[in-house]
Amino acid sequence: MEETEVILQNIQLPQDDICDKYDMYFHREGEVFYLKEGEVEFNKGGVCVLDTYFNGISIDKWKKYTNIGKITAKICLKGRFKVWTGYVYRVSSTDIRRIITYRTVVESDGRTELTIPFEDGKGMLYMQMEALSDTGVFYGGTYNTEVESERNVRIGIGICTFKREEFITKNIGILNERVFENSSSMLNGHLEVFISDNGKTLDIDRLSSEHIHMFRNKNTGGAGGFTRTLIEMWSGNKEYKLTHALLMDDDILLDVGSLERTYRILSIVKDEYIGTFIGGAMLRNDNKDVQEEAGASWNAGKLISYKKGLSLLDTEPCLYNESEERYEFNAWWYCCFPMTVVNDKNLPLPIFIRGDDLEYGLRNMKNLILMNGICVWHEPFENKYSSFLNYYITRNMFIDNAFHFPDYGAGDAVKDFSLLALREILLYRYKNARLLMRGVEDFLKGVDFFLETDGEKLHKEIMSGGYRMEEPEKLGRKVYLRDYEEILFKDDSRKHKIIRALNMNGHWAPVKKDTVTVSMSQVNTSNNYRVREVINYDIISGKIFITKKDNKEMFSCLMKFIGLRIKLRFKYNKAKNDFISRGDELKSLDFWKKYLELD
Repeated sequence: MEETEVILQNIQLPQDDICDKYDMYFHREGEVFYLKEGEVEFNKGGVCVLDTYFNGISIDKWKKYTNIGKITAKICLKGRFKVWTGYVYRVSSTDIRRIITYRTVVESDGRTELTIPFEDGKGMLYMQMEALSDTGVFYGGTYNTEVESERNVRIGIGICTFKREEFITKNIGILNERVFENSSSMLNGHLEVFISDNGKTLDIDRLSSEHIHMFRNKNTGGAGGFTRTLIEMWSGNKEYKLTHALLMDDDILLDVGSLERTYRILSIVKDEYIGTFIGGAMLRNDNKDVQEEAGASWNAGKLISYKKGLSLLDTEPCLYNESEERYEFNAWWYCCFPMTVVNDKNLPLPIFIRGDDLEYGLRNMKNLILMNGICVWHEPFENKYSSFLNYYITRNMFIDNAFHFPDYGAGDAVKDFSLLALREILLYRYKNARLLMRGVEDFLKGVDFFLETDGEKLHKEIMSGGYRMEEPEKLGRKVYLRDYEEILFKDDSRKHKIIRALNMNGHWAPVKKDTVTVSMSQVNTSNNYRVREVINYDIISGKIFITKKDNKEMFSCLMKFIGLRIKLRFKYNKAKNDFISRGDELKSLDFWKKYLELD
């Protein structure tokens, strides 16, 4: 069969409106300058190396999962250059080795396209250029491969949003400019976008188009919004002819290169991996070279975020990214899977938020492909504190474990619930403790609770039951950063922990300090020991909420906690078995149409 040449990866140059960390795109030695117009300019002796997160070739994964052939680079240069190709791989956990397999000298008086071959290798294939003339310019290019055939791939992007107009407008603009209005894009003709507007605030008439489909949706959280997009894709697929769904958060920053790489993997994937999921890593939007997660394991609620904290500016951590883990799911900030997964009996669970994506992954994902260059930028977890989440965290953890961890029993549930609830009581966050307890109570009601409850109304109640973040001035308080930082890194001795445990973290001891400022998300129970008032501060938004030592409220929460702990011990298995035996009722199209009021 005759082979055809396709673009494997576009060589990506930085776009300052997306990511200005140049070392994620190319490494430089000598006088090499990146120009905003998308060109790299060299003075004589300047070296540019593409052994980077975005421009290295993850050759082991391309060979494992796809039918790639010989690889070449088509690059545009002006000037006289020495060009190398080769590969770099890990010899051990601390050492890497480079092998050069091809060298040549090229020369051009004007902008010229040149073809550079790659030999076989392992780890990461890469290319290197050195200017031999006084000046030279690199204009970019592509990595190409030859394939015998391509699969027909059409991806439906599903986005759930709630009052995030700025993010939605920007990402739609990127897709319009670089895909839908760009006939040369490899994605042109292969994407449809479905946006569930849970907040009912988007200008649908202005933002919708032939390939961007938007609809108002009942505010039933991420679970309800993403499920609505899947329903729209599945029910309209005679028209759309989608092969894959790609679910993405609304508050991400997206690079089209991630979509291109995803599309190319799917178009030449091997038969044995045709049902694979493809995930995108989460990078921090406040420090764009730092990776927060690349695949995860649920671990019965004790989440493992793989490859967390890697700085992707250097080659070595990018090579570490190439190693694969025991993935159990990929979060829905960027998760692509076959449309064959979606049907009228296999939709997500209606658990609003926190656990919907992982449960669907645990249920359906058999294999996950992660690759350098497939990512989104997202606000880090510690910057997204919300009091109301306490209701969903424990409730949804118990539901997910009921379906997927049969060995997780009543004793485990009591232990996990106790640790979470007591912590909130000791922190004077009594409202959070009550939200946790309400979540446990609702779990014990089983499947009928979800069949009979309006998710939107429930969420409004839960929101009103938590702490509301306000500007410090509105609450008549001032926040001093020095005080906040001193508390943030304060250590606690073992002896002090014992003393605090004996007197309920100072509830049964006289007040020693009037006020303290703590982190909302990184607080320790030692921070508010024998303190009258706590200013809970979010350093990102600058907002606060206030909690106060209240022995009466502590005692009331403690009595409710003790009673619920006993109830959970004796009724956990009944609720667990109800979800196991009747849980399919919550995954059906009939249920979701009623839940979202689509009929």
